[in-house]
Amino acid sequence: MNKSSDSPQLWVPGDWNALFGFGTNILVNLLVLTGLLRFALGMPEDLVFGRILPATGLMLFLSTCYYAWLAFGLARRTGRNDVCALPSGFSVPHMFVVVFVIMAPIQANTGDSIAAWEAGMAWVFLQSLILIFGGFIAPWVRKITPRAAMLGTLAGISITFIAMRPALEMVTVPVIGMLCFAIVLQGWFGGVRYAFGIPAGLVAIFVGLVIAWGGKLFGFTTGGISIEDMGSAIADFGFYIPLPAIDHVFSGFQFLGVLLVTAIPFGIYDLIEATDNVESAAAAGDEFPTTRVVAADGVVSMIGCMMGNPFINAVYIGHPGWKAMGGRIGYSVVTGGLVLVLTVLGIIPLLLAFIPVVAILPILLYIGLLIGAQAFTESPARQAPAVILALIPHLAAWAKTQVDAALTAANTSAAVLGHDTLAEAGVLYEGLAILGGGAILTSVIWAGFTIAIIDHKTRSAIGFALVGAALSFLGLIHGESVGWAVSVDLALVYLLISCLVFMTGKRTLESMQTKR
Repeated sequence: MNKSSDSPQLWVPGDWNALFGFGTNILVNLLVLTGLLRFALGMPEDLVFGRILPATGLMLFLSTCYYAWLAFGLARRTGRNDVCALPSGFSVPHMFVVVFVIMAPIQANTGDSIAAWEAGMAWVFLQSLILIFGGFIAPWVRKITPRAAMLGTLAGISITFIAMRPALEMVTVPVIGMLCFAIVLQGWFGGVRYAFGIPAGLVAIFVGLVIAWGGKLFGFTTGGISIEDMGSAIADFGFYIPLPAIDHVFSGFQFLGVLLVTAIPFGIYDLIEATDNVESAAAAGDEFPTTRVVAADGVVSMIGCMMGNPFINAVYIGHPGWKAMGGRIGYSVVTGGLVLVLTVLGIIPLLLAFIPVVAILPILLYIGLLIGAQAFTESPARQAPAVILALIPHLAAWAKTQVDAALTAANTSAAVLGHDTLAEAGVLYEGLAILGGGAILTSVIWAGFTIAIIDHKTRSAIGFALVGAALSFLGLIHGESVGWAVSVDLALVYLLISCLVFMTGKRTLESMQTKR
C-alpha cells in the first residue's frame, strides 16, 4: 500500500495513460451512440446534437466529478497515493436496449422522433428510481454474494459485450487494428515505455491515424475515415447548451406499459452490476461505499434525463485496468470535462470522420482481457469452475444478439423460421433465449450456487437455488419479460435443486467429519 502524508495529488503522470485509455473508451461509446441515434433511428440532427448529446455530456461530467471526489476523500482518509477513481459513463448494454427495444419500436409505431426520445427519458427515470432506492440494499447483496460470483459475472460481460466486437472489427482492418493492439499490449501488459513517455493509447491512435490517412492517399483500406464527412461535420459546429426537458420526460409516461417490461429487470441489472464493480475496485485495493456509488448512479441519471438524456449512467467495468495504468483521480474529471466540451460544441461528428475507430478498439479489448483475468486472479483457485460457469449465460446472450441481427438483416426472425428449423441447422435458439434471459442475474445465481457447493455451504446453496426459483417465476431470469408465473417449469427445477441440496447436505457434512 502506497501512503503519503501530503494531501492527495489531483494529477499524476499515470493519469495521462488512464485519460487516453478511458477517454478513448468513452469516445468510442459516444461515437457508437451518435451513430445509433442518427442512422439506426434516423433522428434529426438538431435533436441529436442540440439536445441529446449535450445532456449526455453534462451527465457524464457530473458522474466523473463525483467519483473523482469519492476517490479524493478515500485517498485523504487513508493517506494513500494510489487510490483510483471509479470509471463511469452511460451504460453500453443499456444503450442498445433503449435504442432498439424502447425507442425504435415507438418511433416505428408513431413516426415521431420526439415521442421516441421522450420514451427513452421516461425509461431512464424509472431505472434511476430503482438505483436510488436500491442503493440501500446493495451492501447486503454484496455481503452475501461470493466475490468470484460477482467478478465472474463481470468477466462474462467483458468478454462478450466489451471484447468480442472490438476483436472482430480489428481483424477486418488488421494493418491498423492488430498493429495498434500490439502497441497497447506492449505498453500496458509488457511495460514498454514509448518515446518521450507518450502513453500507449495515444501512440496507438497516432499510428492508426498515420496508416489510415496515408493509406487513403494510396487507395488502401482506411478504416472508414472520409474527407467528405469531415467537411459536413465542420458545418455542425455550434454551441449547444443543455436545456431542461422535464415536460418531455413526463410525456414519455404515456408508454408506461412498454417501459415497465424492461425498466424493472434492467434496473435490477444496474444494481447488481454497480455492486459487482464496487467489489472489483475493492479487489484492486480501493474500497468505496456501495450505497453511495449505486445511489449516485441513480441521481446522476435522473439529472441527465431531466436535461434530455435518454441513456442511463453506470459505474464502468475497468477500474483495475485504469489503476494498473497509473490512473488516480485527475483522469476522471478531465475525461468528463473533455466530453462535455465535445458535446456542447458539436465536435463529435468531426471526430467520427477523422479518427479511424479501429485504432481505438484495441483499448476496449485490453479492458475486456484485464477484467476477465481479474475474476481468476482475485478468486480462490478452487472456485475457478464457478467463474467459468458465470461466463456461459453471457455467451448465450451475446450469441442470441448475433443470431437476431443476422435474421433481421435477412428480413426474417426466429419466430418466422421456427425453433425446430434453426435447431436442425445447429442453432439452438430456444436454449440461447432461455439461458441468456437475465444473464447477469443468472450468472450470479449459478456461480454463487456452485461456490456454495464447492465450499460445502449447504444453507447458502439452498438460498441461491430458492432465489433462482423466485427470479424464474417472475421472469427476471430465463424469461422474455417480467410477469407472474413466467417460467414455472424452471422455477420448479430450482425448487427441486434446493430440495436435493437439503437432503444431501447433511450427508456431505457427515462425510467430511468422517474423513477428518
